[in-house]
Amino acid sequence: MKVESWDDIRTALAVARSGTVSGAAQMLGVHHATVIRRIDALEEQLQARLFQRHPRGYALTEAGQALLKAAEQADERFSQMSAQIAGAGDRIEGDLIITSLPELADLLMPRLISLIQQHPGLRLRYLTDPRLFRLDAGEAHLAIRAGAQPTEPDYVVLPLASTSHHLYASAGYLDAHGPVDDPSGHRFVLPGSEGRGAPYFKWIHDRVSPENIVMVSNDVAAREAVIRAGLAMGWLPAGSAAGLIRAMAMPEWDSDLWLVTHVDLHRTPKVQAALSALRDAGRG
Repeated sequence: MKVESWDDIRTALAVARSGTVSGAAQMLGVHHATVIRRIDALEEQLQARLFQRHPRGYALTEAGQALLKAAEQADERFSQMSAQIAGAGDRIEGDLIITSLPELADLLMPRLISLIQQHPGLRLRYLTDPRLFRLDAGEAHLAIRAGAQPTEPDYVVLPLASTSHHLYASAGYLDAHGPVDDPSGHRFVLPGSEGRGAPYFKWIHDRVSPENIVMVSNDVAAREAVIRAGLAMGWLPAGSAAGLIRAMAMPEWDSDLWLVTHVDLHRTPKVQAALSALRDAGRG
């Protein structure tokens, strides 16, 4: 006979341990009528009497003693399992999924490398997929986003840093095309859809036609190669611009970076460790 509710077995176990309905009710934090109802339901399901009722309390029958032995073993296993799960939650290990922007690796990776060195049990998945990962669906533990502060419900948002975006060109390109007095007279390389939130993205699209765009790529190295070849100008992370000339800079191109987690995961040790490491990177 299948027992429908573990609560009924827990109730029987509490009665066996306390010897009385009132003692079991106090142990479980329920009304004594609930204890009686669950014992009656369990005996009906098992088609066996588990307790002998007498004025001083409840005494186990032979069937009740068999149930007690099995229930104590199951209860012990549940307790062990709960302790293991709780302990795993306190440890900083397992998969850590972070979604970011391609050009932020120079800023973030030194700190993430240090995090992995401190916690060898971590398995980092650092993704720069152009799509926006859904934290509420569990697609990532932590997201790094640029632009306006995210406002999705149930998201915890912390400031990371402010980044400056500058327009770079090779000396050969500027010799051939001159300074950037009028953007419509120049050629550009742009990031893919992941860069559409950048302040400079709207600025350039308001001022040039599609014919001015030589290449679109979400690969920073590919954009850098085209710029260094003198084929176009483009926005690069400062760490990738050595040897190039800063052709133009505007305060409105600066962008805020945000660390975003879901409220359900925000307080877990693994996510807190990652947030601490990355916020150190933002202050660095």
